[in-house]
Amino acid sequence: MSDVAAVENLVEKHKALKKEIATVIVGQEKVIEQILLSIYTGGHSLLIGVPGLAKTLMVNTIAQALGLDFKRIQFTPDLMPSDILGSEVLDQNRNFKFIKGPVFANIVLADEINRTPPKTQAALLEAMQERAVTIAGHQHQLELPYFVLATQNPIEQEGTYPLPEAQLDRFMFAIELKYPSVEEEIQVVKNTTSDHRPIIKPLFNATEITGIQDLVRRIPVPDNVVEYAVHVVNKTRPNLESASEYIRNYVDWGAGPRASQNLILGAKAHAAIHGKFSPDQEDVKAVAMGILRHRIIKNYKAEAEGISEEDIITKLL
Repeated sequence: MSDVAAVENLVEKHKALKKEIATVIVGQEKVIEQILLSIYTGGHSLLIGVPGLAKTLMVNTIAQALGLDFKRIQFTPDLMPSDILGSEVLDQNRNFKFIKGPVFANIVLADEINRTPPKTQAALLEAMQERAVTIAGHQHQLELPYFVLATQNPIEQEGTYPLPEAQLDRFMFAIELKYPSVEEEIQVVKNTTSDHRPIIKPLFNATEITGIQDLVRRIPVPDNVVEYAVHVVNKTRPNLESASEYIRNYVDWGAGPRASQNLILGAKAHAAIHGKFSPDQEDVKAVAMGILRHRIIKNYKAEAEGISEEDIITKLL
């Protein structure tokens, strides 16, 4: 199949996929689109939202519709690295045998990642970066495609271990979940309080997903779009001469080069699902909020004046 035909096929399959997910998940179209974009590009996502917004159900539904293996890990303060990676045990013949942990799945939901100590967070982040885990000196490869979706609860921060900025940077998207509208909530209540149990049909498989990831990387990008993405990221850095007065006033640290890479990858995937064979500046703008939100560190002045990361990114764009 040519790349042009592959993009056209992706547009149709993506529409069918959204329709299939919508049989279970009401609304949240933007959230679902960003999760799918990160899967199509091979990135990871961080979901930020209060409890009860169906984060687990959403990820499980997406995994089923993509035909991928799904595991959920509930992070707690006493969780050890071996609880997620797996460990070596002695079998009956007194040989060491590796028992795989829940991290060995195509889609891993790391629920409340900020509830667990840094040692366990680091173990998951190694798996995310290397697509492999090392146990007792042996490296075990993870099955591709591999995608981590971590959740953070923005309220109730007592007794948590916030992810450091360097580790937050490993996530392609930081996606904010908002409360549903009144109409959406009425629909949710109707759907979840009846005996109707929708069956999700798998529309993809692991091989097709890795094929899409390869296709996205092959999509050509005009130089002016790459320059635009790099300029947007560059403008977030307050210590540069080119930084605006606004950025110097309200930002402590700007985004690093990984943000520029992710903007281009995200723009490629965004263009592909909308039937375009090359991204433009509008595609970069469409993915910028989710990609930059967790990479801009505000200063105390921005906190005091109630200026959010969203305000800063909107001003930049």
